[in-house]
Amino acid sequence: MVVIVGLGNPGEKYENTRHNIGQKVVKIWCRKLGLRLRGRRFQSRHVVTTFEQKALMLFCPITFMNHSGLAVKACVDHFDVDPQGLLVVHDDLDLPVGRLKVVRRGGSGGHKGVESIIENLETDGFPRVKIGIGRPRFGESVDKFVLSPFYEDELEIMEKVVDSAVRACELFVSMGVEAAMNRINCQNLANKEVPS
Repeated sequence: MVVIVGLGNPGEKYENTRHNIGQKVVKIWCRKLGLRLRGRRFQSRHVVTTFEQKALMLFCPITFMNHSGLAVKACVDHFDVDPQGLLVVHDDLDLPVGRLKVVRRGGSGGHKGVESIIENLETDGFPRVKIGIGRPRFGESVDKFVLSPFYEDELEIMEKVVDSAVRACELFVSMGVEAAMNRINCQNLANKEVPS
């Protein structure tokens, strides 16, 4: 079983915020596969399917971001998923809009959802798809920035980024983390300079 986790906060209020971009990727892949996230088991909305002859679970915790690890651990323990078979998709302040990066493992980089997963699984040895959300342009606090929608001029780029993140997930399942890193990490989908 491969588990793809899209991080975000539950509820309509947070749906289109930067912090929910991981969840958005999983939901869009679901739609593409003609599936719907259901249920509340493991404190999540999820669906089990097959992709490229592999058992696959698409998984979005319905805990708030800071407690994502509780949901992920319940699922991983139940299905006895190896950390290398877990892919966590999340926003990243340190990458500019238009960039995404697949990594094998690593620290949380200050991301509370990733931190919660590391604490609960007691390892940082799980792959991620990090999606660049950039930094505040207008002096907003980081907390406010991540819980706000993307700026108007970023929306078109983010559509391409989400498509590319879905592709990263597909590559991870079908060919492994190395192939996903090789194909995805060289991309920069931003087609213009961000105004200073």
